[in-house]
Amino acid sequence: MTLNYIAIYFTSILTFSIIAQAEDWLQFRGNHHQGLALNSSPPTNIDSEKHIAWKSALPGRGLSSPIIIGNRVFLTAASTADQTRLHVISLDSTNGKIIWNREFWATGRTICHDKTCVAAPTPVSDGTHIYALYSSNDLLCLDLDGNLKWIRGLMQDYPNASNSLGLASSPIIVNETLIVQIENDSDSFVAGINLKDGSNIWKFPRTKKANWTTPIKINQEDIAIQGSEGITCVRAKTGEIQWSYSEGASTIPSSVTSKNGSVVYVPSNGMTALKPRQDNNTPEIIWQEAQLRPGTSSPIVIGDNIYIINRAGVLNAANKNTGERLWRLRLEGPFSGSPVASKTHMYIASERKGLLQSINLQGAEGTISGTIELGETILGTPAIANDSIYIRSDGHLWKISNTK
Repeated sequence: MTLNYIAIYFTSILTFSIIAQAEDWLQFRGNHHQGLALNSSPPTNIDSEKHIAWKSALPGRGLSSPIIIGNRVFLTAASTADQTRLHVISLDSTNGKIIWNREFWATGRTICHDKTCVAAPTPVSDGTHIYALYSSNDLLCLDLDGNLKWIRGLMQDYPNASNSLGLASSPIIVNETLIVQIENDSDSFVAGINLKDGSNIWKFPRTKKANWTTPIKINQEDIAIQGSEGITCVRAKTGEIQWSYSEGASTIPSSVTSKNGSVVYVPSNGMTALKPRQDNNTPEIIWQEAQLRPGTSSPIVIGDNIYIINRAGVLNAANKNTGERLWRLRLEGPFSGSPVASKTHMYIASERKGLLQSINLQGAEGTISGTIELGETILGTPAIANDSIYIRSDGHLWKISNTK
């Protein structure tokens, strides 16, 4: 075996090892829609002098979260005055440089409330392709090098599937099926989309009312669809309904599951913990707590606790098994995005001034362990991968990490 061959052999092994150990962040609030990156160790006592690895300028507007695959970061944006130019962008996670920026013309309506924008839904990946949905109901599939595989204008098929405020529900992938939830005051539906060509596998109508929540994965086969009337468990591959809860639910913060998916925590009547039953179409209500009503941010479950940020910007910690409130901590809000977390710390950015806050969850009560003022309006949710936090505004994407 020559020295060159040996060098190539060990370099290949090292590269494979790095890829194999990487923790990707493939969709809104992480791979399991729980907002958790338990194998990452991002900085905890965050500080603007020590932990801003880079800041990269972005075209147009965007509320979508970044997703991370290996050493690539992907996110969407919309440019021009009427937001008719749609972007999918790939950046190098090591230095923030744009690798490619693909642009497309919107085929549907781009009317939105001034606070939101057309690039509000977070893209999703199966590890080999990027699937991006926009408020214009344009749905794109690209490979990781930016080559377009297919494009579908959902509004061409369903002309009334929009509203004047804009859509924000993010697509998800469960059991090799792309789930798209389009709910508004007119034509509302949820559909299972074929990953290979963008065609419908199944589709059924939903309540005609504006809704900005994102579906969540319950287990390897099932998803939960949340709306104003409640929550419905659906088999991802077939669209077959498994069970329903019909006591109403929020149309902004989304539900979350426990680590193993055995309990679903729904923003309903404050907060409601549901346990699906194998022999019944109605889940068991474990507890309901009116004082745990969330604001805009979705709840997050970490260890034995569930954490909810209310409209006043107060973080409430409660026992996930009983709903008993344990402690409260006032954060500097207001908040439009949702929290994400490692094993020990939670991260969320305020809407004004873009104040990224790190909350230490290890003590008897939570404490703010560090802040970074990014100086721009932050409306989206951060992402965590490979010991780093990624967060975007309309104008920039930041990487927060232990820069040494």
